[in-house]
Amino acid sequence: MTGTEQTTGVATFGAGCFWGVEEAFRTVDGVLGTAAGYMGGFTRNPRYEQVCTGGTGHAEVVQVTFDPKKVSYSQLLDIFWSIHDPTQLNRQGPDTGPNYRSVIFYHDPEQGAMARRSKADIETSGRYGFGKIVTLIQPAGPFYPAEEHHQRYFAKHGGSCCRR
Repeated sequence: MTGTEQTTGVATFGAGCFWGVEEAFRTVDGVLGTAAGYMGGFTRNPRYEQVCTGGTGHAEVVQVTFDPKKVSYSQLLDIFWSIHDPTQLNRQGPDTGPNYRSVIFYHDPEQGAMARRSKADIETSGRYGFGKIVTLIQPAGPFYPAEEHHQRYFAKHGGSCCRR
């Protein structure tokens, strides 16, 4: 590797409706790209309508590509915890179902360890009162990009959250 090559990191988070999650990460300094999609299920190439039934096992997620020299994985975890309620099982706000679960998909053992430490810190901090943190921490599997009309949804249509 030469000194001009840039290494990138990949992080994948599920925190409810992927529109708002994508918007929260998209403008962070050091984030090179975001993609709304699906992970954690057993159906290959799922479509939004299938995922919404809960029958594919997938979560709505955002895959974040980042420059670790500008933003750390730890900083991305902090954003993840700040944008949703990790005490809500299979829901965020009005959106319900296992596809809206709180989940961190880690891409290597270091990310997995950092995610587990971060979750433990959140649990003991009292930040969410006495609610149990239900966020799952799982190894990343295949990522299936969501349909084009779900990508950068709020950048295209306005808005910043998924309240319907």
